[in-house]
Amino acid sequence: MAWRIFLWSVLALTSPLVVAQRAPVTQSFDLRVSWAPEPVRVEGKASLVYELHLTSYAKAPLRLASIAVVDDDGHALATFEGKALEAVLGRPDHPADKDPTRIPPGVNAVAYLSVPFDPGVAPRLHHRVTYTTDLASASPMAIEGGVFAVTSRTSLALGPPLRGGPWAAIYNAQWERGHRRVLYATNGAVHVPGRFAIDWIRVGAQGGFAHGNGAKPTEWLGYGADVLAVADATVVSTGEGIGEAATLAEHAMQKVPLEDAAGNYVALDLGDGRYAFYEHLQPGSIAVKPGQHVRRGDIIGRLGFTGESTGPHLHFHVADADVPLAAEGLPYGFEHLHVIGHYGDIEAFAQGKAWDRASPASGKVLDNSFPAPLDVVEFPQK
Repeated sequence: MAWRIFLWSVLALTSPLVVAQRAPVTQSFDLRVSWAPEPVRVEGKASLVYELHLTSYAKAPLRLASIAVVDDDGHALATFEGKALEAVLGRPDHPADKDPTRIPPGVNAVAYLSVPFDPGVAPRLHHRVTYTTDLASASPMAIEGGVFAVTSRTSLALGPPLRGGPWAAIYNAQWERGHRRVLYATNGAVHVPGRFAIDWIRVGAQGGFAHGNGAKPTEWLGYGADVLAVADATVVSTGEGIGEAATLAEHAMQKVPLEDAAGNYVALDLGDGRYAFYEHLQPGSIAVKPGQHVRRGDIIGRLGFTGESTGPHLHFHVADADVPLAAEGLPYGFEHLHVIGHYGDIEAFAQGKAWDRASPASGKVLDNSFPAPLDVVEFPQK
């Protein structure tokens, strides 16, 4: 009898009816957010601006179908799919097929996200990513990850970096070579120093940014303009000694090494781990020295055409370290931002066309806000 009981037990353990059914396991993406996002107010509306890195560990190409930003209650703050997904995706390897959604094995993709955010709460967020394989019969699969907690601290309200105007805020998160999409891995970690960088270019009342054809830096409307301290601060570093080409064509023929990309620059310590950077300044124009205390509105240099630049402008951004490239770009706002108009697209700006005036004619004043891409702004004269 005992042997019969033993045999029944063995058969029961090996019966397909009682063997545990394991769910299929597949290799897919590693999801990471390398910077803890802080809210920013763009034209008065709060949002989170950050990057989701997706690295494929699969053995075959995967095709992204959607990315959703989800809170702990399962509510989606934003979902990106179709053309919207393609618009936010970037690939450091610059695929020849121009298809950023098809991720080969071992390749990293970056989703440059901008998500509406309620500043009254500080939730923990994560991402739900759906994808398929290249097989026609493949069913969509989903993973969740890339968890982060929103960083909450006092927002940074700055004074004007320039006088008068009109000044065009040249930036756009969708430009492939725009500041937002330029990653630097110079010290063992990848950073986006220009996450909130703006290139300020002076424009005319009826459009245009230069006298004549703008072939010389001195013909640009903003060239030589006073550059101002945006807050009471301490000068933490300066970079000088970079010369200036006589013409834009001559400059374009020069190879600018990465260490000289910022041109002549000034960095101010704003406190609380935040540093303001002013780049591409005119040779010999820097009027401050490291360790010097400056007051809001003090002249610290003049707008020029040095470093990695396609035309005279003031590059301005705020970062978390006193280094031009190996730092994370931080959000900020201008205490009183007078928006008087807007360019519909960068082509209209580049062709010297007129910008669209705000209605009413006096424009609008935003408090503690970041401008929208291609906004035209007027700063106080004094």
